[in-house]
Amino acid sequence: MRRRDALALIGLAPLLARAQPRRVVRVGVLETASLRLNAENFDRFRKAMAERGYVEGPSLVILYRSAEGHTERFAELAAELVRLKVDLILTRGTPATQAAKRATATIPIVMAAVSDPVQSRLAASLARPGGNVTGLTSATAELAPKRLELLKALVPKMTRVAAYGNHANVAAAASWKEIEIAARAMGLEAQLLDVRTSEQIAPAFAEAARQGVHGMVVGVETLSQSNRKAIVELAAKHRLPAMYSAREFVEAGGLVAYGVSYPDLYYRAAGFADRILKGAKPGELPIERPAKFSFSINRRAARALDIVIPPDLLLRADWAIE
Repeated sequence: MRRRDALALIGLAPLLARAQPRRVVRVGVLETASLRLNAENFDRFRKAMAERGYVEGPSLVILYRSAEGHTERFAELAAELVRLKVDLILTRGTPATQAAKRATATIPIVMAAVSDPVQSRLAASLARPGGNVTGLTSATAELAPKRLELLKALVPKMTRVAAYGNHANVAAAASWKEIEIAARAMGLEAQLLDVRTSEQIAPAFAEAARQGVHGMVVGVETLSQSNRKAIVELAAKHRLPAMYSAREFVEAGGLVAYGVSYPDLYYRAAGFADRILKGAKPGELPIERPAKFSFSINRRAARALDIVIPPDLLLRADWAIE
């Protein structure tokens, strides 16, 4: 090749590289709730991926799989995503992530939100996860005392509180321990409601009302996410002021919620996906803690329960329904 032709090719190299079609990335999603119920969160993930050049259709294929409230389905769905040879799996929640990790030791797994990845043995440490799992923690158990404190401020006469959770999930058990400790420090009697199937939801609320519970802290996981409308309606029916872990419950008619901003976690999860797809090893990417929190109040629900919201609490709310 003549020197002049070689130099011309060198000059064209950057343009040719940009012109090359980007490979289509296949992202498997292992979720607790349907896409319809998870729309706001997942739209943020899509947006962040698009900002990094992964546009659904031309360069990104999303294979969304939801357990639809049935934790036992995660193993089957994770195995399906592995068979489909996805490039990466995005998960939410401890059971989903554990199922994905059991299904593959080679496909990278990005957690959009897991309560405590170290305690649940998904990672060796936050700083150096090791293995094929990284992402974000939702610090759910850590926030349990704050939720109880805010509920007590809304219901000052509360002396008995119920903790609703699915204790088949290790994260729920950790939250219960934190609630027990916080309740004791606040002079409250805490009652556990271990709800593992949709058929147990209504009886659990009836039992809480029968026991004279004055308030309830509801955990966020596979079963509660997929049944949030029923949970909110049962709380209203039994006139139980309830504190939730995610704003979606307040949007569905619940009283109050305090927790991480799940849309922000999903947005940040795309950053992990991008780095991994460009060659970073998941086990070497530190797991990140939440940076944004959301405090939401439903004033309509408060009025229905004859609750007067303290002005200082209302001022602290990031989001309110009139």
